[in-house]
Formats: sequence, structure tokens, C-alpha cells
Amino acid sequence: MTTWMRSGPFVEGEWVRLSDAKGRKHNIRLEAGREFSTKKGQLRHDDIIGEPEGIIVTSTLEGQYQVFRPLLSEYVVSMPRGAAIIYPKDAAHIVTMADIYPGARVVEAGAGSGSLTAYLLRAVGPDGHLGSYEIREEFAETARRNVEQLVGTDHPEWTLTVGDVREVMAESEIDRLVLDMVDPWSCVPLAAERLVPGGIVCAYVATTTQLSRFVETLRAEGGFTEPHAWETMQRSWHLEGLAVRPDHKMVGHTAFLVTARRMAPGHPALEKTRRPAPGAYGPDYTGPRPAGTEL
Repeated sequence: MTTWMRSGPFVEGEWVRLSDAKGRKHNIRLEAGREFSTKKGQLRHDDIIGEPEGIIVTSTLEGQYQVFRPLLSEYVVSMPRGAAIIYPKDAAHIVTMADIYPGARVVEAGAGSGSLTAYLLRAVGPDGHLGSYEIREEFAETARRNVEQLVGTDHPEWTLTVGDVREVMAESEIDRLVLDMVDPWSCVPLAAERLVPGGIVCAYVATTTQLSRFVETLRAEGGFTEPHAWETMQRSWHLEGLAVRPDHKMVGHTAFLVTARRMAPGHPALEKTRRPAPGAYGPDYTGPRPAGTEL
């Protein structure tokens, strides 16, 4: 049973999340006989093992801590990193807007530190398959350790391959392709070749220049529906009596997300009916050009 499916009493070897009244948080792995040091003294692991979630434990200096299993969104932002992670707000949109469903055949290009991998594995379930490709071996090893800490070492629905997805991709037919890489436009031919009709390609890009080039490459290829692009910003609120207001800090821009669907063979996508804005494809534009916009 994976960590995110476990319920019942805490057992030795699993991770738990401690939080105090000031919101300070700690993740610890339970080991019989061990103690965890805090500013408020020692916490005995044996006081947690065998107990249900939602208990309060007291340290040797009377510090109190709530104990729960970490949510996936809490785990991914605190796990060891090689590459930068995809934050929960973006992972949630990828799973939803790319319509990752139980049983789906998914490929992700760029495993990074494994944060999105964990969400995708949860979404495809035991009947789906996720193929993760990472070009850098050290990043792949970090992703493997992080994901295996969550799901264990035996996960037949997941394969992790070190290599360039454009050269070593083993899957011949897939339902979804998720691209987290510097040049996702270079994978558009691969998406056209391997995605089934109706399949979705989704790119995670950090800059407007990447966004523009990927979108225009999809349009120029002709076998995908009009791309949809967006970004999300996450702002929490301060809640205390009548003092209800937005917090001063927020998770702002992290990346842009783009999705498009694969057309059936022999059926080119409908072209946009509106004319491009003046200057949209001016002399400084270096990407693919739609018909009628040549200089």
C-alpha cells in the first residue's frame, strides 16, 4: 500500500508531519526508540507509532504538536530537490486541464525532482502507465528517491528512463504527453507521431518567448487544435475575527501552461478565423509563420 493510500494507525517507517501552534512544520520518519529534537524539547517516536492521525503529542518541555500524514502537496514542496519542482498549483492544473484519468497512458518529458511524477502516478492509477524521461542522470536519481519514498520501490505502472525523450521514447501510442523542458517545441513532431487522436499535449514553460514558440510550432504543424494557454496565481487569506483580508505574500508566476488536442489523421485543424494583430509577426518574430503573415 502506498503512503498516499494508507489509513489507520501510524506505523514504523512512514513519514509524518508535525505542526505547532505557530505553524512551524517538521517532517519525520518514524523509527521505534528514536527521538526528534525541537525547540521545545524531545518528541518520542514511540508516542506516535500505533496512534491515529490527528493526535497531539507533547515534548519534554511541554511543546505541543499536531500529527498527520503529509498531504502530497505538503510533501512535494519539502522533498529534496535536484531540478526546480512543479508546484502543486500547476500540478493540479496539469492533471485537470490535460485530463489525466485512471488508466491513461502518459509520458512526461523532464522528471525533474519528481513532484509532477507523483501527481501523475496518482491520477493514472493501477491500470494506467506513466513513462518518465529525464536527460540528466542526477535529476533522475533524485526523482526516483522522492517518488519511491511515497509509493515504494515496486510500482509497475511507472518507468523512469535516463535519456532524451526524442531519441529513446519506448511508448508507441500514448494518451497524454506532458513536456517540462527548455525547448518543448522540439517535441511537437513526437507528439504528432505518438499521441492517439484526441490525445493531449501539455507544456510547462517559464517564459513568454518559450510560450510563443511552442504555440506557433503547434499551429504550424497543423495536426492540433488551437492551443490554450494560461497561468495561475495562488493567494491565501488572513482569517482572524473581522480581520479578513488577503495575505501580503502569494505564489505568483511560476510558469505558463499550454494544452492542445491531437486531430485525427487526414483532418487538419480549423484555422483561426480572426486576423492577427498588426505587428504580431513583425521583423523581430523568429518562429513559424501562419499563412498570410509573410514579410
